[in-house]
Amino acid sequence: MRCSVVAVGTELLLGQIVDTNSSWIGERLAAHGISSLLQVKVGDNHQRIVDVVRSALVEADAVIMCGGLGPTHDDLTREAIAEVMGVELVLHEDIAQVIREMFESRGRRMADNNLQQAMVPVGATVIHQTRGTAPGLICPVGDKVIYAVPGVPHEMQDMMERAILPDLRARAGEAGVIVSRVIRTWGESESGLNERLNPVINELEKIGNPTLAFLASGWEGIKVRLTAQRADEQQAHALLDQWQGKVHDLVGEVIFGFDTETMESVVLDILRSRGLTLGLAESVTGGLVSGRLSAIPGASDVLRGCVVSYASEVKYDLLGVPRGPVVTEAAAVAMAQGACRVLGSDVGLSLTGVAGPTEQEGQAVGTVCVGIALPGEPAFATTLRMPGQRDQMRQMSVISALDVLRRRLLAT
Repeated sequence: MRCSVVAVGTELLLGQIVDTNSSWIGERLAAHGISSLLQVKVGDNHQRIVDVVRSALVEADAVIMCGGLGPTHDDLTREAIAEVMGVELVLHEDIAQVIREMFESRGRRMADNNLQQAMVPVGATVIHQTRGTAPGLICPVGDKVIYAVPGVPHEMQDMMERAILPDLRARAGEAGVIVSRVIRTWGESESGLNERLNPVINELEKIGNPTLAFLASGWEGIKVRLTAQRADEQQAHALLDQWQGKVHDLVGEVIFGFDTETMESVVLDILRSRGLTLGLAESVTGGLVSGRLSAIPGASDVLRGCVVSYASEVKYDLLGVPRGPVVTEAAAVAMAQGACRVLGSDVGLSLTGVAGPTEQEGQAVGTVCVGIALPGEPAFATTLRMPGQRDQMRQMSVISALDVLRRRLLAT
């Protein structure tokens, strides 16, 4: 069973409303073992809607239309479906009465155009409204089907759960789920990751289940998504476990987390599991690392605080950095040690560097020195080279520095 989603509304094309409905529908389809073929947006134009739906039905077994079921002149979904079906629209008096009673119960006058919502294509099944005035529709087109739901999210979700997903499962004739797992990596390019994972990719192309895809996510890293289809979630997760292991065998050192984990949440979890607290000294990033860490609920039991030592004098006077160049590994070490002392933390992490637009102290734009102080270990620093313009360089520095700390912690 292959299903496509058509979101109707010119406001979606203009960016006035973000189409969260399609992503929600895609997630629910996957959870019920229904394959998503495509998702498309179309404006409030009768012929364009008809053309898009007809095109979608060429390859899809089902099309879910979201929006365009209201009472105004630009709500054209019913008329478009009727044309695709080759039938007329007829007034359903029982729906009309429900709409009248809704207005009466609220003490409001009903405009006559609300009865447009009671017009139904001949041969369609009505999904009765429980949360709004517009009913949904189940419309057969030969051996295929069009579903229509309102664009209001809570109305759409109610009809999806109550009527459309059960109908799709019945038409599919078999139970199943689609489950995805995201493997999150940092430290390897997308092309390099692809090359290293070629043995797994080639094997998966032969068997087809699960599938593997890459998603480059800027300073959140590169995500490797495994998607498995099985009869139930337990079987799907078992299959994902198997292939996650194969991915780990090839690129394990760049994997830092899974699914919704972030680099900052992973680092906090490692520190928390060891009973360690963290103090930060940031120069080039100006508090970005602290901001990312403190955005995680519960971070206060690990994160002691941050010294934003942007000026060199703050590095010298507060953190005890020796006077002289401040974009060096020696300065980064002193900053990390100073953070532990000033903030009373077990672990210190520091960043000093050059974000641009010009070089500093003979160091090129994109240079960042990361310092780490760990209890019972010699202080450590390393120099990294970040790409991009100023903002990109600073954001890349955040996740890169946290990754250096993560690796250092795991190595001790």
